[in-house]
Amino acid sequence: MDSSRDVWLLAAVLMYLAGLAAGSTFISDTVFELHGSAGRSLLQAKTSCPIDLEGMNSTIITGKCKGPQYPANLCCAAFKELACPFADQLNDETNDCASTMFSYINLYGKYPPGLFASECREGKEGLACPATPPESEDGNASADFTSQTLASLLTLLICAMVLVFLLHT
Repeated sequence: MDSSRDVWLLAAVLMYLAGLAAGSTFISDTVFELHGSAGRSLLQAKTSCPIDLEGMNSTIITGKCKGPQYPANLCCAAFKELACPFADQLNDETNDCASTMFSYINLYGKYPPGLFASECREGKEGLACPATPPESEDGNASADFTSQTLASLLTLLICAMVLVFLLHT
């Protein structure tokens, strides 16, 4: 009976760790690609961005990422601070959020083409974002749950149920 309990406990721990890994958010490297220049773009029309990028606080980047050197550590940290709250929308290739965001960043910051694409690389998944919810316009955390948050909660619930089962057998 002890060996089966150990197997269940190991399974619960592994499921919890898998849930933590699934809850990580990244900004995919595809957001740095040129959008709308491919020959098939007429067949694959993008929807307009569902978030208000025109009203975003671009001083997050323009205040920290300054030329002529454009230090990678400051520029990339500022880019992540601005983009991470919108990672899901920016990674969605069916909308124009990424190209719209870069249009505004380059308009207000007058950055050299490809600056963020060449400097901001972290891993094969893209830029790692902290697990914080996007801020609403009045500064309060958004009440919307992302699919990743729901997956993490579901994993935690399953682990709790397995532990309760183990403690009562």
